[in-house]
Amino acid sequence: MSYRTLEEEIKVLELGLPPQEDDGFIGGRLDPNEASLVLVPVPWEATVSFGEGTAKAPDAIRTSSHQLDVETFHYIKPYTAGIAMLETDKKLLKLSNKARKKAIKVIEALEKGKSNKKALKFVNEASIELNSSVYNKSIDLLKKGKFVAVVGGDHSSPLGLIKALNDTQKEEFGILHVDAHHDLRKAYEGFTYSHASIFYNAMNECKKISNLVQIAIRDYSKEEAQRLIEYGKKGACLYDTHMQQQLASGKSLEEVYKPYIEKLPNNVYLSIDIDGLEPLNCPNTGTPVPGGLKYGQLEHLIFMIVKSGKNIIGFDLCEVGDSQDGWDANVGARVLYQLCAALLASQGKIEYK
Repeated sequence: MSYRTLEEEIKVLELGLPPQEDDGFIGGRLDPNEASLVLVPVPWEATVSFGEGTAKAPDAIRTSSHQLDVETFHYIKPYTAGIAMLETDKKLLKLSNKARKKAIKVIEALEKGKSNKKALKFVNEASIELNSSVYNKSIDLLKKGKFVAVVGGDHSSPLGLIKALNDTQKEEFGILHVDAHHDLRKAYEGFTYSHASIFYNAMNECKKISNLVQIAIRDYSKEEAQRLIEYGKKGACLYDTHMQQQLASGKSLEEVYKPYIEKLPNNVYLSIDIDGLEPLNCPNTGTPVPGGLKYGQLEHLIFMIVKSGKNIIGFDLCEVGDSQDGWDANVGARVLYQLCAALLASQGKIEYK
């Protein structure tokens, strides 16, 4: 890809011309060296439990973002701060495809009450390679003074970024996690770095994470519920059913969200699994669950973080599914742009209203 300077980028985006097919996120071609925020695509889905396709999400989201208009209601010209998306790592995608085939063998063996240690070893080693790849890319960008975000891929994708932030941040940070699932299982199905284990691993491996606040959870195991209780003050969850009860009783959305936002420290990492939304927004995600947030409710939650004065230090968007009509990627692209704008606004790179 031939890059543009930030000045050139702003001029082109404000013309509103149709992007070219190989253009980057929102039709940009910004040199990552001139960006404030760099998006790292992670085409990974080795351990997904049900539907496949999220490994294709980074490229699908990039393409779908070409039909977004770049102005937003809350945030003033997010693109002027500089948003760049790296090109998809084809070697990582190839490794994901190999690991997925091995993972299927592991799962099939488990369903028959057996084990496939050789295939399991391959997947676990491939996942370590994934984590190292994302960590190294993130560390390099963070040391250059960039803000970094991951575009998954399944929800195991961002662990490398979270660990990179853990190793570079001077202060503790909290995680706000929107999802249908807790993702607190230990080595789910034998996979050490399963998509269902991301926050078990993050909480164990990252000492600077002060607490984990989860929103919209509605499908979980006894193991996960107990683990959240064991976290004590380090864990909190607004279960989807409880949220709906409060809204039905007459509470405003801000009244429902506020106590959970207040549990977060000054520095916050956002982790958004697209299945935190109602399935009508993401019907082709890997494990859709009835219920969840409306699109506007997620948008408002993100904006409340900004209004609270907290600093968003990074984020991920994961589990966007693959569909022929492009609907999932369309919604994913819009969520991603809101996240980009929120981070930039919280860090004083753009204004908001």
